[in-house]
Amino acid sequence: MTEPPAAPEADAVAARFAQMFAALAQNIEHVVRGKRDKIELALVCLLAEGHLLVEDVPGVGKTTLARAVAASVDARWTRVQFTPDLLPSDITGVSIFNQAGNAFEFHPGPIFANLVVADEINRGSPKTQSALLEVMEERRVTVEGTPHPVPRPFLVLATQNPVDMDGTYPLPEAQLDRFLMRISMGYPDHRAEVEVLAGRPSGALLDRLPAVATRDDVAAMIDFAARLHVAAPLYDYVVRVVAATRGHEDLRLGASPRASLALLRAGRVRAAAAGRSYLVPEDVKALAVPVIAHRLLVTPEAELRGRTGADVVADVLATVPAPQAAGV
Repeated sequence: MTEPPAAPEADAVAARFAQMFAALAQNIEHVVRGKRDKIELALVCLLAEGHLLVEDVPGVGKTTLARAVAASVDARWTRVQFTPDLLPSDITGVSIFNQAGNAFEFHPGPIFANLVVADEINRGSPKTQSALLEVMEERRVTVEGTPHPVPRPFLVLATQNPVDMDGTYPLPEAQLDRFLMRISMGYPDHRAEVEVLAGRPSGALLDRLPAVATRDDVAAMIDFAARLHVAAPLYDYVVRVVAATRGHEDLRLGASPRASLALLRAGRVRAAAAGRSYLVPEDVKALAVPVIAHRLLVTPEAELRGRTGADVVADVLATVPAPQAAGV
């Protein structure tokens, strides 16, 4: 697989993409210390027009990450605290009768923002969780038969606490499959936590965080990444990686074609963030675990042995041969 003969303008746009991506990551890093890899994954989700599920304990910066992304992009963000009594209309909005106009008027809910933080999403009822299914996939909300598009860019960043599971409703497979990635923030290292203590509170820093990109800039980056060159062997490689999960002995449910599409979209963004106008196998390998692992259901026997979806993806990457670059 030789390097594609990219047009000079494509290389120039890729270089500008990489500069903007790095500027966004550096800006967010002012308030989210020591988590550059997680920041970059969140930006990949945003620019691949996907959604992010952050599964971690409270207090590790999940909401701060979302607010910093929104502030860096000069975008509108909203936060929805999921509780058992939250209704679908509390998220999507409602139609209210206007007596003056003698007609119903749609009042949009918090989902109509560029970045929506769905805090502790597993505390909402299944009916309320399902309110996100349409908008996460089709980027519109249908109320009383009328579709209402959400703004662009659009990212749902959902959080859930994996420790305190009393009174929660685990996300079903159909809902998990709507998330491009699932990550864990993890605790900061010693140096980063010292910097947090010595610096100003994150809220004060967020209020002063400058926007380094406009929504039009982000839309242009999304469009460029979606057109990034992919050689034929790499399409085949992505499909073989995903298909290998479907017959794995440790799984009772493998990844669907949606996982293939997600891995390709995310890989294109990672390639552009590296300043390339073409995809390479390393892009696929680097993103396979966060993109695929949460879509897999491990068998009870494998769970008893301590196996996880991430372990299965690692097995697949080790066994499925990647395309080799041709010698020059």
